[in-house]
Amino acid sequence: MTLTKRIIPCIDVDVDENGDAAVYTGVNFEDLEYTGDPVEMAKAYNESGADEFVFLDITASAEGRETMLDTVSAVADEVFIPLTVGGGIRTRDDIKETLRAGADKVSINSGAIANPDLIDEGAAAFGSQCIVISLDARRRFDGQGEQYVEVDGESCWFECTVKGGREGTGLDAVEWAKEAERRGAGEIFVNSIDADGTKDGYDIPLMKAVCDAVSTPVIASSGCGGPEDMAEVFVDAGADAGLAASIFHFGEYSIAETKQYLDEQGIPVRL
Repeated sequence: MTLTKRIIPCIDVDVDENGDAAVYTGVNFEDLEYTGDPVEMAKAYNESGADEFVFLDITASAEGRETMLDTVSAVADEVFIPLTVGGGIRTRDDIKETLRAGADKVSINSGAIANPDLIDEGAAAFGSQCIVISLDARRRFDGQGEQYVEVDGESCWFECTVKGGREGTGLDAVEWAKEAERRGAGEIFVNSIDADGTKDGYDIPLMKAVCDAVSTPVIASSGCGGPEDMAEVFVDAGADAGLAASIFHFGEYSIAETKQYLDEQGIPVRL
């Protein structure tokens, strides 16, 4: 039986000048623009036919804050599809409290890189299906990587970053995805720092490199400009889910239009 491809809207949440949670959208993780209220947007996406929903507290890791659990709880009350929450999750207790607030899965980046045993601990305690490892990867054209691909006639590798792409780790993203899978991660969530917010399409070489390296489901993120880009990442890279933000937030395309296009291309989706 062929598994359907998932379409996943994502909100990036920060605290506004009044201390309230708000959704922001930017380019390359910078130049953030106010987009809306997280609870209202979650409610709208729940009714739109989205397969899942992702809530990311985009500055929790960089600023050392805990995830906004009150807002997570309010969002969970409006969402009856699988909800993934990420940002600032560093310990088993963080995972527990985020799941208790209403998340179905947690997305972990910096916390897992700093302490890879967190993946094992989380999978053992809560099940692999709850543990999503997020990679914020960027291209590097030097000799310090482990897995290389050809991009525009040049050889590059993909480096894991932390703190919203502001800090490199020297860790090869493809090798890290393989280790995360071995340790019990249930999904790999791949973000491209280079493609983020550009609407120029997903970073296909990055997505394909990760998809080819693991059997765990891969969520492709960053750069989606329309349904054609989702079709490309499903067909050419082998991603299991396509995540997008701005094309849905600003009404350029609806979830229904996106799924209809994919269905017409012979790509299995849940209509």
